[in-house]
Amino acid sequence: MPEKNVTEIEGSVEDIVYRNEQNGYSVLLLCCDGELVTAVGKMTEVSVGDELRLIGGMKVNLNYGEQFSFEYYEQRMPTSASAILKYLSSRAIKGIGAKTAKKIVDAFGDNTLEIMQKQPERLTEISGISRDRAIDIGEQVRKIFGMKEIMVYLTKYRISSLEAVRIWKEYGNSSVTMIENNPYILCRENIGVPFEKADRIAEALGRPLDDPCRIKAGILYIITYNAGNGHTCLPMDRLIGISADFLKTDTENTASAMAELIDDTELICDEIDGRSFVFLPSLYKSEFYSADRIALILKIPPERLAGTEYAVETFEKINNIRYAEQQRRAIIEAMSGGLLILTGGPGTGKTTTLNAIIELYEKFGLKVLLAAPTGRAAQRMSQLTGHEAKTIHRLLEVEWDNNGRPRFSRNERNLLDCDALILDEMSMIDVTLFESVLRALPLGCRLIMVGDSDQLPSVGAGNVLGDLIDTGKIPVVRLTEIFRQSMESLIVTNAHKIVHGEMPEIRRTDGDFFFMEEPDRDRISEKIVALCTKRLTSAYGYDPMNDIQILCPGKKGMLGVTELNKKLQEALNPPGIGKSEVKSPVYVLRVGDKVMQTRNNYDLPWVRDDGTEGAGIYNGDIGIIENIEKTSGSAKIRFDDRVVSYNSDNLANVELAYAVTVHKSQGSEFKAVVMPMYYGAPQLYYRNLLYTAVTRAKEKLILVGNVSTLKKMVDNNKKTKRYSGLRAFLERSEA
Repeated sequence: MPEKNVTEIEGSVEDIVYRNEQNGYSVLLLCCDGELVTAVGKMTEVSVGDELRLIGGMKVNLNYGEQFSFEYYEQRMPTSASAILKYLSSRAIKGIGAKTAKKIVDAFGDNTLEIMQKQPERLTEISGISRDRAIDIGEQVRKIFGMKEIMVYLTKYRISSLEAVRIWKEYGNSSVTMIENNPYILCRENIGVPFEKADRIAEALGRPLDDPCRIKAGILYIITYNAGNGHTCLPMDRLIGISADFLKTDTENTASAMAELIDDTELICDEIDGRSFVFLPSLYKSEFYSADRIALILKIPPERLAGTEYAVETFEKINNIRYAEQQRRAIIEAMSGGLLILTGGPGTGKTTTLNAIIELYEKFGLKVLLAAPTGRAAQRMSQLTGHEAKTIHRLLEVEWDNNGRPRFSRNERNLLDCDALILDEMSMIDVTLFESVLRALPLGCRLIMVGDSDQLPSVGAGNVLGDLIDTGKIPVVRLTEIFRQSMESLIVTNAHKIVHGEMPEIRRTDGDFFFMEEPDRDRISEKIVALCTKRLTSAYGYDPMNDIQILCPGKKGMLGVTELNKKLQEALNPPGIGKSEVKSPVYVLRVGDKVMQTRNNYDLPWVRDDGTEGAGIYNGDIGIIENIEKTSGSAKIRFDDRVVSYNSDNLANVELAYAVTVHKSQGSEFKAVVMPMYYGAPQLYYRNLLYTAVTRAKEKLILVGNVSTLKKMVDNNKKTKRYSGLRAFLERSEA
């Protein structure tokens, strides 16, 4: 048996316990020096009898014991007659079963596979094998030999198993030639090898630093990386300079490579405000289409609803309500045109205004659909309006391809069935998702976009809400008046102070906004745990699982999400006899834990308490683990009134949620929010992030830490600059 600290093992495959054909994940029993070892990892094809060299390390799985987890592997064809017999008997070759395999190996012995590859016609010497069948077997063996040779080649460059699977699927037997001609093809989106790794391979192959292929790949890497930071484009002069520095080459070579990328339409260049900007084609298309579609709605608006003023007055009388001037303006604007942006901070009456718009639309006989970018935002929208709201992905009937990219069934050829669409939490919607919504929007459909422009921007690329407001072409109603009942809330008034760059009121102890000053980092952590386990529960009766949420600027550090989750789990849900556990990539998850789904999964089955069945759970949904089945690694998690079934693979997308990042909390509200105030990375400590955190609290907001950190966040109005083209494209349109 290999020692626990080994990084490499060799052996033959005795059994394939589990295999996922979609992603190549395999659980194997490997015979190593007469001992059976369980090995887990991703590979292309594998068969009983294969001889493997695996690189990785021994790990202990709480459910299944010791396993060798490999990231890289080398696959060899079996060489001995006995191993070849086992290999062929496992039906690794189509058309050969156990009986035929024995006949072939009895005839050719250790040379069986070589003969099958190089002289397949000799298989006709075996009774029952025709010439056509022999040729077909030969082609299969040559393909398998070629694939395994490629795997050996890739292993020496530390190409991971997952990457190797993608390379083989993309280039097949041409993989080695393609890589040696241009190792930077590995950086392409459908393969996803990091640029640095491709660069090491290129260096090993002796390619120079000024290789045009390298410079082009480096430029694409940098602009793609910046798309991940929210930019849909970059100024050409800036991109050339950054790329030249990163690639350690001169700007002339970089500019030449950039020109070739633009000529080959791998990048697109457009002029904005007298400056050349460079786009990835997909993001350029998203912004250009979105601008054109918005312009079309402005040019050909839906028919104005007759008698809107009278309808609003009647609605006020029936419901015994009097709308403020800005609210009334928003309602009438929604009745009059095809587009409206409704924005404003907490306590300014967005929900009241939105409910009036929905009710009046329905009184006029319009079919209204509601949607938001996340599951929790959609759920909250449903609760506030009393109307069903879906996630945008669900509304557009998403399907996912093999690379995890969305495809929407609702589009230009299958439009949404509605007269008005209301989108909430617009600040969270990136440009590619916005494009998809517009493609599915019927001509003449009204589009109402609701959001707080002072909150954090979308995680994905683009600055949709900000750009649409800045064009000045779309009707925008900004609600600024704080209503009297909301003025009594320090959460509301302090949120407005923060967004205007003023220090919040932190000395009062009789409201809903509290500051607990504590300079010591360890004491901050202790106080946060105490708030969740004792103080807030005893003083206000809050349930730490359902009512209290810790929000952090980031994941790292002693006061980041990861460490606080571990401390809070230990305090709120420690291990116990009979309490099942399962290991996740970061945490130990156990029955009773508060957890969050970290990516959309529309296939996960659920059952409501009333017996209703369905499927789908969303990024940001928070639930409680009710059951863990140790033998299978499966679990059941309750999300409000739904219980969702998870298998061991799906649990990889579940994390502890006693503490979450502010970004993950967008679109949600919690009765009590607690946030550490201890200065960290400047890029995470700024005004909009603090404002977003404060506005997540419904009843109580507690900041724990340093006043100086709070002041730095209030003063830091960095409002991350995002390069985008939507505003410029809309301004130059004919609308």
